[in-house]
Amino acid sequence: MKRKDALSQNIFSVTQGLESAITTEQYGRYNGLLQRLDPRVKLATFVVLTAAVSFTGNLAALAVMLVLVPLPGVLSGIKPGSLLKRIVLFVPVFTAVIAIPALFITQGDPLLSAGGHAVVTVQGARTAAFLVLRVTDSLSLGALLVLTTPWTKLLATFRWFRIPSLFVSILSMTYRYIFVLLHTVNNMFLARKSRTPGTLTAKENRKWLGHTLAATMVKSLHISEQVYSAMLSRGYRDDRLTAARFKLHYKDLLWLFFASAALALSVWTG
Repeated sequence: MKRKDALSQNIFSVTQGLESAITTEQYGRYNGLLQRLDPRVKLATFVVLTAAVSFTGNLAALAVMLVLVPLPGVLSGIKPGSLLKRIVLFVPVFTAVIAIPALFITQGDPLLSAGGHAVVTVQGARTAAFLVLRVTDSLSLGALLVLTTPWTKLLATFRWFRIPSLFVSILSMTYRYIFVLLHTVNNMFLARKSRTPGTLTAKENRKWLGHTLAATMVKSLHISEQVYSAMLSRGYRDDRLTAARFKLHYKDLLWLFFASAALALSVWTG
């Protein structure tokens, strides 16, 4: 099998990004456990659970939460692999940058020694474990919230909690513009590929990519104005982001009780 050239790889990557975004929107429309919750309750409880992760001083509790967090996702129709791939890329980077140095620079009792000197300390290993578990738990909660809540409802919930409208508008524009920009870049790669017989050399690819990046930056400024004008022409208002009305049900109260119990347990174990 021949090796793909740079253009084919870029086209595949951009298309894959579009498919991933579309899949995320589909999850929010499932009739699962988290999708049936009131978005206000869901946002509040996920913030509470994230706070519980931050305040917990027990490694066992963090490990248990790491195992239990995917369970509501499974009951909401989200496969554990889909949740895992959204956090597995960030955690190794975080581990390499912060957690691994903590193994060696933290003073304490030796865990691993070399030449009579402590290389890794018990306190360093404990600190690194806390960092990794807390970040992984927090990322899992954030991914669950985004996957199970349509973006318009999430933004409307921000406004209900009196988040400044400017902040919500920027988030809304950014989200919509990402799709437009991805489609634009994908079309540029496909147009170039369809007009290129054979395979380009590495030098030609670098030269073309440099010109493409510059053209994309110029074009993005024009497209952003078009996107905003299109939103206004279709009745966009930052205070009316969704036609759905929020209403509490008994299942929302049960979920609130569960989140409160988790917070109380984390404080008690800490």
